[in-house]
Amino acid sequence: MTTFKQVPLTCGGHTRPVVHLDFSDVTKDGYYLISACKDGKPMLRQGETGDWIGTFEGHKGAVWGVALTQNANLAASGAADFTAKLWDARYGEVVHTFDHEHIVKSVNFNSDDTLLLTASNEKLLRVFDLNKPDAGALEKITAHTSSIRHAVFLHNTRIVSVSDDLTMRVWDRTSGQEVNKIDFTTVPNSLELSRDGAVLTVAHGTNVSFYSSDTMRKMREFPVPTKCYSASLAPSRASFVCGGEDLKVYKFDYNTGTELESNKGHFGPVHCVRWSPDGELYATGSEDGTVRLWQGVPGRVKSPPTDPNRKTNRNLTISEQSKLLVRDDHVK
Repeated sequence: MTTFKQVPLTCGGHTRPVVHLDFSDVTKDGYYLISACKDGKPMLRQGETGDWIGTFEGHKGAVWGVALTQNANLAASGAADFTAKLWDARYGEVVHTFDHEHIVKSVNFNSDDTLLLTASNEKLLRVFDLNKPDAGALEKITAHTSSIRHAVFLHNTRIVSVSDDLTMRVWDRTSGQEVNKIDFTTVPNSLELSRDGAVLTVAHGTNVSFYSSDTMRKMREFPVPTKCYSASLAPSRASFVCGGEDLKVYKFDYNTGTELESNKGHFGPVHCVRWSPDGELYATGSEDGTVRLWQGVPGRVKSPPTDPNRKTNRNLTISEQSKLLVRDDHVK
């Protein structure tokens, strides 16, 4: 294990615990990071530097889940006000509000960013067509016997979800039927699909497990030193990071489970971790209300963005800030 201790880049601005994070893909302007917080105000940041771009204002309750499209033009959020919102991430405006009957815990875009998946405390999964947002749910699946924590599209034809009922379940979108079920002895706290769509990462109890997204076969499972709330697999699959109750951020070798480093920077439990799309860094969110950025390779010097159009000004609104960014024609 390395003895190099990182000093993370701290991103403030939230006033309550940060509970979920999501990165866009790499675009011609870099990549972007969105954070969900119990203060009800998701924040958009420049992913490589953590610079604040803007705050999405409109929810009337804690925001539990967020997502960005690949090109970062659209964002989604799910909240305790019984709604999911679709946002124009370039100008901070609400594109559509999707009403639910209970707290929305998770939001996720499909691979071509034409559909939005939501999961709620109603124990339901809903799929919405973003080209017809007023049409209501395209699909509605009664998925679990307790609240759903996270759900993601799987190869566009299926959905996978984890719940307080101690299960991970896979659903066929055409039939709405369950096609696979995996039981846990503790609540699965987090669910992540790797960027290549091949691996599902689940944090549960004091373990992190990895499943083939094609067969749902467990490929690896490693114990970690704390009750784990979130885990994320590096794009290279060389390592994974996780965090939880003991306030530390851990990095492990994906093949052997060997601990590579552990760092303490947060002042509260770590609720969420995510690798950046280029594997250069990973982000963590905590009970302490901060987002922190950590180097994928400790001590590595990476030149900051030099494009003057990507400077940020924390006094600008999101619409004003967006005008500084050349973001009209993102490439995936």
